Amino acid sequence: MQEKIKGCAWKFKDDINTDDIIPAKYLVTADPKELAKHAFENTRPEFAKNVKPGDIIAAGYNFGCGSSREHAPRALMGAGISCVVAKSFARIFFRNSINIGLPLVECDIFAGDGDEVAVDFKEGTVKNLTKNKEFKFKSLPEFLLNLIESGGLVEYTKKELLKI
Repeated sequence: MQEKIKGCAWKFKDDINTDDIIPAKYLVTADPKELAKHAFENTRPEFAKNVKPGDIIAAGYNFGCGSSREHAPRALMGAGISCVVAKSFARIFFRNSINIGLPLVECDIFAGDGDEVAVDFKEGTVKNLTKNKEFKFKSLPEFLLNLIESGGLVEYTKKELLKI
């Protein structure tokens, strides 16, 4: 995982659920690229066609509420989302994202669609470069950062087992 990332923001409201992220009718595959084609299809139809690798989601409270499937964070990763910054996350979405290597930051930021946002995981800052604002967050524990850097729980475990 990169220590610092920068991308354009996609602004979302509170209580974005996993069916908003990826409609249930597409849960017949776990392929991130295929899921990405339908990300936010019902709530932001322009998302899948316009999202760029490295873009960042800036959301409100309770992002990722709903089902416990990993399809929602997989769809975001497949779309090229480099990080989700939200005021809070649904617990299962948070864990699923970390398990597959999608970085999440719990932080209340002021960002609109298209704002350039920079996240520094080591310093614990999110900067809205467009509006010249900086926000602080409590950094993830080193263990979780290692999971993300490894590409998720499975890849982390494989690396650890090779050390034995």
